[in-house]
Amino acid sequence: MPRPRKFVEAEVVASAGETFVHNGYGGTTIDDLMKATGLGKQSLYNAFGGKRGLFMKALLASTAEAITAVDEALAGPGSTPLERIKAQMLKVALVLSDDDRQDSLFTKATVELGHRDTDVAASALEGFTRLEGIYRQCIIDAQDSGELAAEADAHALAAYFVAVTRGMEVLAAAGVSRAELTAIATTSLAALPLAEGA
Repeated sequence: MPRPRKFVEAEVVASAGETFVHNGYGGTTIDDLMKATGLGKQSLYNAFGGKRGLFMKALLASTAEAITAVDEALAGPGSTPLERIKAQMLKVALVLSDDDRQDSLFTKATVELGHRDTDVAASALEGFTRLEGIYRQCIIDAQDSGELAAEADAHALAAYFVAVTRGMEVLAAAGVSRAELTAIATTSLAALPLAEGA
C-alpha cells in the first residue's frame, strides 16, 4: 500500500510556478524545484512525472488564475459593463506596475515556449479564447444596455483587449513605468465605440 502524500499539491504547484516564472522553463532545474517545493526528486517524479509534468500543472493553475481575475472584474455587480471594462483596464496597469507583483506564468510560458511546444501553445490558446469570451460578453452587455454602439464587432474588440492586457504584461516585465501603462490602458478604451448619446 503506497504511503499517503505529505504535501499540499496546490502549494507545491504554486511554489514551482514561481520558480518557473523567475528562471523560465529552460533555466529551471530539478534541483531548483526540489529547493522551491521542499520535495525530494523521487517525490516530484512520483507525484508529477518530473519537471515537465509539474510545469504543465503550474501553467494550468496560472491560466485559471488569470481567467478568474478577469471574470471577477468584469462580472461584478454595482456598475455598468462599460465602467467595469474601464476599471479592469486601469487595475491591470496598477497591478502590473506594483513592485511586489508576481509575473504570470501564463504569459511568460507562452512567450518562451508557445512557438515550439504544442502543449503550451494549445493551453495558451484555450486560455486566450476563454479570456476573449469574458470580454466579449461584457461588451455585448454594454451594447444591450445602450452604452456601446450595437453595430460594434464584440468579437474583435474582445480579442483586442486580450492582446492589449497581455502586451501590457510583457511591457511591465521590461520595466515600463506605471504612468505609461496607465496611458496605454486609458488609450485602449478609445477603441470602444460609444452609442449615440451615451
